[in-house]
Amino acid sequence: MTLEKEGIKEIVKMFGKNEKDTGSPEAQIAIITKRVKYLTEHFKVHKKDHHSRRGLLKLVEKRKKLLKYLKKKNIEKYKKIKAELKIR
Repeated sequence: MTLEKEGIKEIVKMFGKNEKDTGSPEAQIAIITKRVKYLTEHFKVHKKDHHSRRGLLKLVEKRKKLLKYLKKKNIEKYKKIKAELKIR
């Protein structure tokens, strides 16, 4: 699955520091969240796709690490991004 360039640009504009900032933790978390949501829908149709399921678990773990880092560095941004993306 590839995210469309327009979709990534839109996410980066919302969560990044500027329009080309794809490296900030906030932008990375938002991009990964979009991929996780896409894969979740994918698995509703393709129940036996275990290879992609492993990739989903890796993405969730990476997002978890980024959230932990963001929580340690800036608790306000952490709370804001969790609320906006509706992450538990």
